[in-house]
Amino acid sequence: MRHVIILRCVGFAALLLATPARAQEPVHLTVKDHHFIPDHINVPAGQRFLISLTNQDDTTDEFESYDLKFEKIVVPGGTITVHAGPLHPGTYKFFDDYHPDQATGTVTATQGP
Repeated sequence: MRHVIILRCVGFAALLLATPARAQEPVHLTVKDHHFIPDHINVPAGQRFLISLTNQDDTTDEFESYDLKFEKIVVPGGTITVHAGPLHPGTYKFFDDYHPDQATGTVTATQGP
């Protein structure tokens, strides 16, 4: 019985090692003078990703996307992170809901080679 437990533990450990852990590095954006920098980002289709947004304006902004299904407030000098995806190949819009005519941007999801 003890050998069975040891074999099961070894098998479970091997399964954990076979699945590599991937750290998600966020895509970094800044909002300054009510414009996103950069205003366009590329991500791989079919994968979740993070967007980190730092607000360098002296007003509160609202980072929002109907396409990507998020909405978050970012205070002056603050940084927020949103989770998005996985996405089908295509282009998706985001904007600052408080300054929608100035602060706009896009995410393009592309298939790998």
